[in-house]
Amino acid sequence: MNDRSLIQLASVRGSRLLSLSLCVAMLSACAVGPDYQRPQTAEIAQYKEAEGWRQANPSDALARGAWWELYGDRQLNELVEKLNSSNQTVAQSEAQYRQAQALVRDARGAFYPTLDLSAGKTRSSQGTGSSSSSLSSSASGIRDTYNAQLGVSWEADVWGKLRRGLEANEASAQASYADLAAMRLSQQSELVQNYLQLRVIDQQKRLLESTVEAYERSLKMTRNQYNAGISGRDAVAQAQTQLKSTQGDLVDLIWQRAQFENAIAVLTGQPPAQFKIAETQDIPKLPQIPLSLPSQLLERRPDIASAERLVIAANANIGVAKAAYYPDFSLSMSGGYSSSTSRDLISLPNRFWSVGPKMSLPLFDGGRRSAEVDRTEAKYDETVAKYRQTVLDGFREVENYLVQLKVYEDEAAVRQEALDAARDSLRLTQNQYKAGLIAYIDVVVVQATALSNERTVLNILQSRLIASVQLIAALGGGWDGQLETSQNP
Repeated sequence: MNDRSLIQLASVRGSRLLSLSLCVAMLSACAVGPDYQRPQTAEIAQYKEAEGWRQANPSDALARGAWWELYGDRQLNELVEKLNSSNQTVAQSEAQYRQAQALVRDARGAFYPTLDLSAGKTRSSQGTGSSSSSLSSSASGIRDTYNAQLGVSWEADVWGKLRRGLEANEASAQASYADLAAMRLSQQSELVQNYLQLRVIDQQKRLLESTVEAYERSLKMTRNQYNAGISGRDAVAQAQTQLKSTQGDLVDLIWQRAQFENAIAVLTGQPPAQFKIAETQDIPKLPQIPLSLPSQLLERRPDIASAERLVIAANANIGVAKAAYYPDFSLSMSGGYSSSTSRDLISLPNRFWSVGPKMSLPLFDGGRRSAEVDRTEAKYDETVAKYRQTVLDGFREVENYLVQLKVYEDEAAVRQEALDAARDSLRLTQNQYKAGLIAYIDVVVVQATALSNERTVLNILQSRLIASVQLIAALGGGWDGQLETSQNP
């Protein structure tokens, strides 16, 4: 057969293979396995503590905005921006997301043909004998073969195995993106809470410092009265005990402040030894919580979005497992040159080619495919239950923080009234003591009550600030966000 005949034969076979490939491509319009449908979750008309709520529906493409700016503190804003760029826990989640993106690109690459180029040399030996066939061999029986080959292979996605795999990888990547957002929100929330507690400690520290100064004056006055024979030794001991106890509380606050400062340093990616937050006179303002909150806010929670996208991935993996019951179709082609010498390797007489389709179907595997389908279906049920539980947890957290803020608000009003009364009582008691109408023990009791009420009011403010941060995090970050133009990757 001459070269022209070979070319014509290859053309005919190529046309048939092309027709077969087109048929395979038409068959690949369907995909094995169930199409995804969002699982039903718990439905509520509204929250007990707020209006305007409905069933959760993951929408984490909604903008969250710089929610920490609600507290009106410039240094806090700078610290959060530093966290966004330097936090190492967030950096780990970001690297995991890039890994998930790489798996998506890998899954997409499976749809395209694979092209390979190989070149090499082989040396082989065949035993020589007395037969006449040995006359054509070299005396030593060793032969060199040089090869240069180009090969193409392609797997037809007839049953949708590759498409389901891509669907699973894309959903997993979106879940990883949501995990990144959840980790960033969690770290931001932790930093803001630490900063707010540090500022309340600054205020408590100033309160105790002024109280220590007042107690030092009281101790000095009591000693003077003792030296003058007006009061007894017990009054001096009581004044000294009160002073030292308050100084001990002040030392404890210094230690607590250092812990929060070191935690903020690590959250912003800095060594604690090189980080310092100066004291200020102000506490960040408490943001005003809207009376009516839109239902979309809970839908932005990244943990809900992540859980829902893992359901998508688990659903797609069922299709991948079921596709293993059906045959795989592939097409491979190769061609090149082969010669016993490297000289004139690339020449017409040394060329070769091959082309052909392939079908493979495992006939018996001991139930492995059936077990894999059962496993993927059970995994799907697990992810659905986890998704529903995540939604329920979201409802619970928002309910808790809303009622917590309401209770703290009511308690703050009562505590402020108690503090005002304690201040009046202290002023009257000190005047009576200076006039010699009462003993110092009466002053000590009233001073302790007043200081306790001062610190309680600050503690309630701290609790309200922390609860507001926790509510914002439970809502997915703030309540002023609008729809973004771009969607999640």
